[in-house]
Amino acid sequence: MKTIWKLIALGVLGACLTLVPAAVQATIVTSSAQSVELRSHSAMEPASITGHTASNLEAGRTFYTAGQFSDAIAAWQVAVAYYAASGDSLQQALGLSYLSLAHQELNQWDAAQDAITQSVALLDNANRPVSPILWAQALNTKASLLLHTGHPETALETWEQAQTFYEQAGDSSGALGSQINQAQALQNLGFYRRARQHLEKINQQLAVMPDSDLKISSLRSLGIALQVVGDWRTSYDVLAQSLAIARQIDSTKELSSTLLNIGKLAANLGEIETAISYFEVAEQEAINPIDQVHARLSHLQLSIQQEQWQQATALIPQIHQQLVELPPSRDSIYAVVHFAHTLTETSISAQLLSNQALGQLLASSIQAARELKDPSAEAHALRQLGQVYAQAHQWTEAIDLTQQSLAIARTTQADDIIAQSAWQLGRLLKQQSKPQEAIAVYTEAVNALQSLRGDLVAISSDIQFSFRESVEPVYRELVALLIDDTPSQSALVQARELIEGLQLAELDNFLRQACLDIQPEQIDQVDRHAAIVYPIILPDRLAVILSMPGQPLRYYTTSVSQSEVDSTLRKLLAALHPSSDTGERLRYSQQVYNWLIRPAETDQVLTETQTLVFVLDGLLRNVPIAALHDGEHYLIEKYAVALSPGLQLMPARSLDQQQVHAVVGGISESRGGFSALPAVGAEVNNIAQLVSASTLLNQEFTNDEIAKRLETSSTNIVHLATHGQFSSNQDETFLLTWEGQMNIWDLAELLQRRENSRAEAIELLVLSACDTAAGDDRAVLGLAGLAVKSGARSTLATLWPVKDQAASQLMIEFYQQLQEPGVTKAEALRRAQLTLLANPSYDDPFFWSAYVLVGNWL
Repeated sequence: MKTIWKLIALGVLGACLTLVPAAVQATIVTSSAQSVELRSHSAMEPASITGHTASNLEAGRTFYTAGQFSDAIAAWQVAVAYYAASGDSLQQALGLSYLSLAHQELNQWDAAQDAITQSVALLDNANRPVSPILWAQALNTKASLLLHTGHPETALETWEQAQTFYEQAGDSSGALGSQINQAQALQNLGFYRRARQHLEKINQQLAVMPDSDLKISSLRSLGIALQVVGDWRTSYDVLAQSLAIARQIDSTKELSSTLLNIGKLAANLGEIETAISYFEVAEQEAINPIDQVHARLSHLQLSIQQEQWQQATALIPQIHQQLVELPPSRDSIYAVVHFAHTLTETSISAQLLSNQALGQLLASSIQAARELKDPSAEAHALRQLGQVYAQAHQWTEAIDLTQQSLAIARTTQADDIIAQSAWQLGRLLKQQSKPQEAIAVYTEAVNALQSLRGDLVAISSDIQFSFRESVEPVYRELVALLIDDTPSQSALVQARELIEGLQLAELDNFLRQACLDIQPEQIDQVDRHAAIVYPIILPDRLAVILSMPGQPLRYYTTSVSQSEVDSTLRKLLAALHPSSDTGERLRYSQQVYNWLIRPAETDQVLTETQTLVFVLDGLLRNVPIAALHDGEHYLIEKYAVALSPGLQLMPARSLDQQQVHAVVGGISESRGGFSALPAVGAEVNNIAQLVSASTLLNQEFTNDEIAKRLETSSTNIVHLATHGQFSSNQDETFLLTWEGQMNIWDLAELLQRRENSRAEAIELLVLSACDTAAGDDRAVLGLAGLAVKSGARSTLATLWPVKDQAASQLMIEFYQQLQEPGVTKAEALRRAQLTLLANPSYDDPFFWSAYVLVGNWL
């Protein structure tokens, strides 16, 4: 299952899912009577604007619906002036509210703010009663602007007010729209579970509504919103319900859009044939050309991804002809850019459609965008035309067009477009052997991505890139440029910050929200006997940045391809099973040791180091670093080892050994299809004898009982001896309780409820019987995500299930060592691992190296 975090290629990245009901590209809810939906209709001529009639209000709505936002502004400005002159302040306020919407579409934030401020002031000072629907409209527009400009908390409050006014007006559509928008604001604030619960209530409200076009579109919007918060399966059910009603009441208006969205969701869930069938039916059922184009584009994109070339070559001329014939609008321009991007991402683009034909189509779109005075659409089309020229190796033209796109994005302060255009320009400059210029624009792209952290999680999934295609490469390509040849200290510092930033971005992506608190720490202030190791896997080399207290950063590099690194790591992981050949295991573990540790030891810079903290990259995250071998000793025999998802996320504080209180629980019996863990009972009881503990075993080990113990005790350690799984897919990361599977959000909620009632933080979360998902190269991302989202300062967990007698012995030793004065968590784990290493029954790394400490090692 793919992540919902997507980078939209067509520049709607900063837009939030906030128009209900409407198509996926929609951006704001209005009342049913005054609905402004982003659907394409035949474009109106600007000459239809008049200077003396109130009909301009309606003309503006028509322009807006057709994506002609500048013309909508012109019409509404005339309408506002007309109503001001005639003394109709309420209609003037409505026109100003509409003006704000159109300015928002064009990223004209100051003008949008001025318009909505005037609108609200007119309503506040009206000398006659103001209808609830006017207040609802104005507040809805205001909330949209607040969300777009980074004020989700105030946006939430404003949408709540708008909902109240919609309800007073008896406008169920507007009320539902405001509620869905509130869920968007909640998610932007990081309240994932509240957002999901909010959407579940909306679903219940919709269930009792009579079947209608309104119910169909509202269900569809709800289905899309559920995808944003990661509830893919419920989204599927809701969209299917929307489809069933559309068929039942023969709603041709709504049918194609619902079919298209189900197809997109099926594609994201990996149900390829199902997705294609939905796209085909959506195309057949479309009643206007743009809906048909959207269905065909989605079908084309999936066909190319699946290398179904016969189907793709049949679709391309149909789409091309339709795009040529569509009237100008933002929607049609974005469809052209989507089409061009889909083709240029393939290695055989010119065979599918000539560069000349594609270039002409984009040039027409650029002209249309200029006539529409739509800078965002123009910037996207310019960038995409630059991509076409780059494919034709016409580098000067490609650079010029991309620079024009970036210049527009800078002028409009559109970080989403800056991120894409600056990245493209950086690649072009790098190709032209201009590394310093490339570094400058790559840095601009990264800065734009970082400023979009909150928006990246909650965007439409229409025309999209995945995180690994569009965010991660920007960071990695910049790092590669910075540490080429002999990097300076400033370049190394920037590269280290980028790796930290990438770790944070990956966790945002995994958690589907940018809600992680950033707490930068200086290593000198954390632990003067620890060294931080940043391995960086690049296409042609393995680089290591070493951070030592009070010293300049050190840099080591090995000329080895990424494919060779990955192959060696996979072989090492396979060789860790006890049945594997010991010599083979040692050979691979020594190779990795030589890449990561040997250069620093050769330089004799680790002589006073007691703890190595690894910020791991790529497949290295699945490797038990403690099991690396120097030819004579395992790494754990020389250093304590910890992992960090980035020092930005690590609060610096050591455990108070004199005040250790634990909640210790687990399941020893078979449950939920998982095997019994007979030694868990003894493990729980033995730990309770070593530290002050409240215990929960088997039937007692439920969510409610865990929460109760956490809320009523001064616990600083939570120890859970139960089956669990870590996966790069958040929905497949869980712990087993007596009731069933507890996901990341359930665990976070339990611990956060405890934080609300207790002053003490959870210092250590122990998960002693977990596993990583088979075949998942990024499975340990699930562990890092769980560790960070739980709020615990440190997490101790297993990368694979360990024989429970060995696990019990290691855990008992760990707690004994943890109570020794001056012993850090990392050192306590090291001593416990050495205890197993000294035991002939458990000296194989399989038994002791699975344990990893993530987070604060002190």
